[in-house]
Amino acid sequence: MNEHSEEVRLAAAQALDVTLYSRPGCHLCEAAKAAIDPLLAEFGAALREVNIDLDPVLVERYGWDIPVIFIGNRKAAKHKVNVKQFRRQLQEAKNGAAEGAPEKARKKGA
Repeated sequence: MNEHSEEVRLAAAQALDVTLYSRPGCHLCEAAKAAIDPLLAEFGAALREVNIDLDPVLVERYGWDIPVIFIGNRKAAKHKVNVKQFRRQLQEAKNGAAEGAPEKARKKGA
């Protein structure tokens, strides 16, 4: 069975790649985006907003159960964003990425 392109993209996402699954006109999605925008700038995180209405698989998967936000390949929030929790999740992702980089360098040089 073939994986959906979004599953493949999420699996390859970097630690601070943030994905927002939404649709136009969704007030909760707009509120979530407004809540996370300052944090994205603070952490240097990249946002990818995905309009689920453009993909029947995503419509089936999420329907009206949006917004859904991923940090890297981990689900971070659904419906509403807890800003303190989201900041902590971004910090953990950033710390994990920083810890992983030296590990890869050591393995490469070993």
